[in-house]
Amino acid sequence: MSDIKSVLQSAGFKFDKRLGQNFITDANLLRAIVADSGISEGSTVVEIGAGAGTLTREIARVAGRVISYEVDESLRTVLDITLAGTGNVELRFYDILERELEEEEKSFGGQYYLIANLPYYITTPLITAFLENSTLLKSMTVMVQKEVADRLCARPGGKDYGSLTLAVDYRGGAKIVRHVSRAMFYPMPNVDSAVVRIDIDRGKYAVKDEALFIKLCRAAFSMRRKTLLNNILASFDISREDALDAIRQAGFAADIRGEKLSAADFARLANILFYVIRKE
Repeated sequence: MSDIKSVLQSAGFKFDKRLGQNFITDANLLRAIVADSGISEGSTVVEIGAGAGTLTREIARVAGRVISYEVDESLRTVLDITLAGTGNVELRFYDILERELEEEEKSFGGQYYLIANLPYYITTPLITAFLENSTLLKSMTVMVQKEVADRLCARPGGKDYGSLTLAVDYRGGAKIVRHVSRAMFYPMPNVDSAVVRIDIDRGKYAVKDEALFIKLCRAAFSMRRKTLLNNILASFDISREDALDAIRQAGFAADIRGEKLSAADFARLANILFYVIRKE
């Protein structure tokens, strides 16, 4: 930790609370995260949030190519120091969420892994963006707050289960691979974290209209206290009779709530709604 502190201080770096900057300092943890990701020599890795470069450098020891995004320009001097001697790292100082992911992926040269120590404020939008828009991502290994990790890996019926859980389950499988104490960061955050690995499987569920499936999942959790039927009626232009018939065709009770359904259940219901909407 003292080494990173010294580098940051010598570079005159000032933490920006808006960016949720908490850098990993423990060498054993850095190596463990890279091992958890499953990358190997020759792998292309996209890192979101280079930060002080501690994780970036560890990734570069294993991967063939590292493309690291960082929004804080004031970290350039720090990264010049921490990444000195690494010849396989390309730094991009802009927000990837403000770019078209399809265009960014063209520069990656094929399939890639994503590794990131994510600040809370971009966790959900970033994971969602890559799940919904990437065509080349193989897996993502992300450090997130523990409560977010619980949401990513939740099971139907639990309080943590929601549309983000479904988005992950629809496109692959998530598992918590490591719990991380807040003491492993500098500066130390107020909560503990966890490392989650999400392996992508784009053919996991067969749906006739992916946009409809996504809309249905979001609708189901738009008002958690309401039944699935009422949430469908609020989001789709179909009659109550047709919506109720679709729910029953899928094998569910009329008063079921969205949090009781798995991704497979939603896929089945979405395929039934596909024909109902076409009929309308």
